[in-house]
Amino acid sequence: MPSLILASKSPRRSDLLHRAGYTFSVRPAEGPETFSDDDSPEEAVQQLARQKAEEVLQQYPDTVVLAADTMISLDGRPLGKPASRDDARRTLEALSGRSHDVYTGTAVFTRRSKTVFYVKTEVRFCPLDTEWIHSYLSTAEPYDKAGSYAVQGQGSLFVESIQGDFYNVMGLPVSRVSRELKTFHIVPSFTPTI
Repeated sequence: MPSLILASKSPRRSDLLHRAGYTFSVRPAEGPETFSDDDSPEEAVQQLARQKAEEVLQQYPDTVVLAADTMISLDGRPLGKPASRDDARRTLEALSGRSHDVYTGTAVFTRRSKTVFYVKTEVRFCPLDTEWIHSYLSTAEPYDKAGSYAVQGQGSLFVESIQGDFYNVMGLPVSRVSRELKTFHIVPSFTPTI
């Protein structure tokens, strides 16, 4: 069975893959992340995942490389990681009481085969009052997350509903990824329960 490399420094992606039963090593891509301003969110996340997978595959050509990139879109406008506390506040205020889309582009590459796809999940926030936003901004949680929140953490308090893959919002659509990895002969180890 070929070895699997996760081309990501995201602890959430690593944790999700580990919990799903996969054995892998982590080798983050270090190159610049670039996409065109004309790209749709679907195109941008796939392009970024492709770049990461290509870079790491060049260094480890005899492996299966899994790369992913997640972007939040509000009214068709991408929302990245906040640059500052004020940026995070503005983002959360914009998301308050509204729906936004979470896109994760994923690339699974070997020397002989390349698969790139995206998964979209719709998340609706309940209305957020100023006190909740300021309290949340006093934690470390919003600052390294696209959209300025962590759905698996205290950011879950803001979520009214989710349509689609929950794990996609965390940064890796595990079910779809597992089906793709199976075509590359990468399968999880299922741990028996007592």
